[in-house]
Amino acid sequence: MDYIIGVVVVVAIVIMLLPATIKVVYQYEAGVVFRLGRLEKTRKPGLRFIIPFIDRMRKVDTRVITMDVPSQEAITRDNVTVRVNAVVYFRVMHPEAAVVEVYDYKLATYQIAQTTLRSVLGQSELDELLAQREKLNQKLQQIIDEQTEPWGIKVSVVEIKDVELPDAMQRAMAAQAEAERERRAKIVHAEGEFEASQKLTEAASVISKEPAALQLRYLQTLTQIATERTSTLIFPLPLEMLSAFLPKEKK
Repeated sequence: MDYIIGVVVVVAIVIMLLPATIKVVYQYEAGVVFRLGRLEKTRKPGLRFIIPFIDRMRKVDTRVITMDVPSQEAITRDNVTVRVNAVVYFRVMHPEAAVVEVYDYKLATYQIAQTTLRSVLGQSELDELLAQREKLNQKLQQIIDEQTEPWGIKVSVVEIKDVELPDAMQRAMAAQAEAERERRAKIVHAEGEFEASQKLTEAASVISKEPAALQLRYLQTLTQIATERTSTLIFPLPLEMLSAFLPKEKK
């Protein structure tokens, strides 16, 4: 009887220790094992065994993490107040460093992204923020990646999503864009007038040398006017045109 009770007790203890002994590390995880408080090694995905009460495993997700950085208010170098939000993509490359070197690598990366976004915006002008966003994205990615590298974090992409401007600045930019469009329209119109005047000058030069060309142009104009819906048409006829139909004086 005592033997049976002993076996039951042993089996119960084994069953109780199984959850603390057997660990399942998924494919997207890394198991960082500490033995008596000291870092031992990192276990790869699969079924892993540790020593109960001596070993402790900390699982770290190694997938790409998408972090949304909320709108940050900053003043650009040309003294314009803007609100900008961004998104950061990063992943854990060295699980040991992510566990040992920083208390919470997600929170730390989030804080670094916030402060870096405000700092970079303060060093940039509004036109650069609007027209060269890709350049700013690369700058943000480089700075954040350098600061999080000691934690085993790799920042792959940083994207500025929305840029909110004050209403007064939006109205000023709209007026500036409208003035720019009007300026371009006037330039195009002036260039067209200049080219037309050149062509007219060339045509007048040709017609002045050939009186017959002037008469043909005159007749062509009459043909165009005759197609209009008019009941009576009064058109001056130059006397020079009649000279072609009058008999020439014999010398």
